[in-house]
Amino acid sequence: QVQLVESGGGLVQAGGSLRLSCAASERTFSNYKVAWFRQAPGKERELVAQLTWSGSTRYYADSVKGRFTISRDNTKNTLYLQMNSLKPEDTAVYYCAAQIPLRATYDFWGQGTQVTVSS
Repeated sequence: QVQLVESGGGLVQAGGSLRLSCAASERTFSNYKVAWFRQAPGKERELVAQLTWSGSTRYYADSVKGRFTISRDNTKNTLYLQMNSLKPEDTAVYYCAAQIPLRATYDFWGQGTQVTVSS
């Protein structure tokens, strides 16, 4: 069972930057596809960015493309989300997730970290 712990959220003004981190408890994390999701009040959870275990393939939601960067350091069992040019509509709870190979859904989730962007 992999435990994921997010950090780095907070309050920032529009146009600012934040870097989220997600630390995994197990080295097997390096074999998993990983992602960041977010959920704003009253809205469904949405996929923000996704990264394969090797880091060779990235996906970004259109709403964050060009502003957010997902990356991982498998030597540290850590996933990152660099968020630049933040907008008030980026305000949400951000979750990291990991998927065991060949599974169809994400198996492990963090507890979430709040990101609030003021206008």
